[in-house]
Amino acid sequence: MAKKPTARVEFAFFNVTYEDGSQRSNRKVPASVLDDPYNKDKAIREAIEAQDMAISEKSGLPPLAIRSISPVK
Repeated sequence: MAKKPTARVEFAFFNVTYEDGSQRSNRKVPASVLDDPYNKDKAIREAIEAQDMAISEKSGLPPLAIRSISPVK
């Protein structure tokens, strides 16, 4: 008997540079965030900032300000 296909969640990857000069590579953002062609950049930034907030809550350190976001090629 064949297996049922599982739901796949597609992701896009981005490199993030912070104000202090540090860089995080291959940050994963759900591809569904990229659906809106008018607010795509804002949606990507908001998704990464939400990830940063979750990380900062767990670590107890304040989140860093994002300087730039670029897609991984």
